[in-house]
Amino acid sequence: MLITLDPESPVPPYEQIRAQIAGLVRSGEAPVGMRLPTVRGLAEELGLAVNTVAKAYRELETAGVVQTRGRHGTVIAASGDSARQAAARAAAGYARLVHGLGLPVAEALAVADAALRDVYGEA
Repeated sequence: MLITLDPESPVPPYEQIRAQIAGLVRSGEAPVGMRLPTVRGLAEELGLAVNTVAKAYRELETAGVVQTRGRHGTVIAASGDSARQAAARAAAGYARLVHGLGLPVAEALAVADAALRDVYGEA
């Protein structure tokens, strides 16, 4: 698994790591059960502080993308596409909220689109 960092990017290194690993999982390049490098090993390889890599791994674990098995390391989780499932739950909650507020579908979609573009940094 190849993780590269763009030192010129405004995206923090931990987020670059998190996004790349999540992308490898989505594409199937990182299959279920694949063992990730140790936090210390990846930090050393990338020239980062251990806490930076640990933060990326924690966020991936919280999202259900990876699973930490103590001394057996961190592996790609077998929980299906938990990130997609979590996004679907959040979207359903948003849909219930805006429906309850009486917003028309087009307006609710526009609000969600603007929020996503803001978070993803797309104008």
